Amino acid sequence: MCLMQSLIRECLAGIPSEVEDTAQAEGMNPRKLAKAVVRGRVVIPANPRRPHRLAAIGEGCGVKVNVNVGTSGARCDPGGELDKARAALANGADALMDLSTGGDLRSIRAAILGLDTTVGTVPVYEAVRRAGNATDVDGDLLFRVIREHCRDGVDFLTLHCGVNLQALDALRKDPRTMGVVSRGGAFHIAMMAQNGEENPLFAEYDYLLEMLGEENVVVSLGDGMRPGAVVDAGRIAKATEYLTLGTLAQRAQEAGVQRMIEGPGHIPIDQIGYNVRMVKELTEQAPLYLLGPLVTDIAPGYDHVVGAIGGAVACMNGADFLCMVSPAEHLALPDIRDIEEGTRVAKIAAHIGDSVRKKEAWLSEGEIQMAEARRNLDWDEQFRHALFGPHARKIHERDGEMDTCSMCGDLCAVKMVREYLEKPK
Repeated sequence: MCLMQSLIRECLAGIPSEVEDTAQAEGMNPRKLAKAVVRGRVVIPANPRRPHRLAAIGEGCGVKVNVNVGTSGARCDPGGELDKARAALANGADALMDLSTGGDLRSIRAAILGLDTTVGTVPVYEAVRRAGNATDVDGDLLFRVIREHCRDGVDFLTLHCGVNLQALDALRKDPRTMGVVSRGGAFHIAMMAQNGEENPLFAEYDYLLEMLGEENVVVSLGDGMRPGAVVDAGRIAKATEYLTLGTLAQRAQEAGVQRMIEGPGHIPIDQIGYNVRMVKELTEQAPLYLLGPLVTDIAPGYDHVVGAIGGAVACMNGADFLCMVSPAEHLALPDIRDIEEGTRVAKIAAHIGDSVRKKEAWLSEGEIQMAEARRNLDWDEQFRHALFGPHARKIHERDGEMDTCSMCGDLCAVKMVREYLEKPK
């Protein structure tokens, strides 16, 4: 028996409050947004068990940014992770994912869920911790953990339903340098390789959809076969998973379950456009959630910049949701400074991506105002319209208060041209 009606079905009957609220935030017509939810082109992760600030993700909406936080087996500081989550939100994150694998996982999750934002998790991480290792996870345990996350108030779940025996076969036939870098994907690969049985999330997908429909939770179809190095971008496992995700996305939509798609990992910059468009086409324009893409592998310590470059290009081609990449990516568990810097860079990429989505309207969201403030050498106005004004102010003022920047000083081009072109004749 259903505990609650899914948002898709609510939109078929009228305009739910979640749609009204997010439409206002997006500057969209509520009926148009409700129609996009029904068609599966927008998701609004909103677990009814936990009221919080909502974010609409998908067609016609601004690009959103997610930030991953969470403990590890090597470093477990729940209070520090909560501080990082707050820092992410303070710097513009629209959603958080708790990826904790160390400590009291339910307690850590409860603390993150206490924040006023959209929250996602990856239930297989907890299932592996409870089982002791990936090969001992079975369908009963995995589905039990999924149900618990739903009832704890999680809004969206990354579930690697497309990592099936067909994908494993593709990986074996066309090996990759980096193998599988998705942690969730690797867990499912280990389970299948060990017992020879199908991934329970794929084999029992209809049951999964029934559960998610009852709980009104969004499924984020994980990209477990994403390439982990640009040299692996052309291998067949990725494309095999794309095709499976297309079918799974259609089945979720038909079942009235909101879904989004994850992908595509490490790929050269010239391959971003067609990969994004391919996934969007195969999944009937479902919202697309990306980590990166990472467009080079030789810049550790600056992978947040690499991811932002790829993310901006992806958004130009239709991606909807960017997962922050931190400077510590591939190196260590991020600290609070990494979270702050990574979130800011991802927000910049999202803003640049919005230039394509919003077109002329985008210029009115600070670009026009910034140009005028710079022309007028109005520093307070510049900092007011800057994405990260206090940071910009600190840099400007380190050489003392000036009416120009200290690089140009008395040779300021803006001041000179304004003086000669705008002075009364």
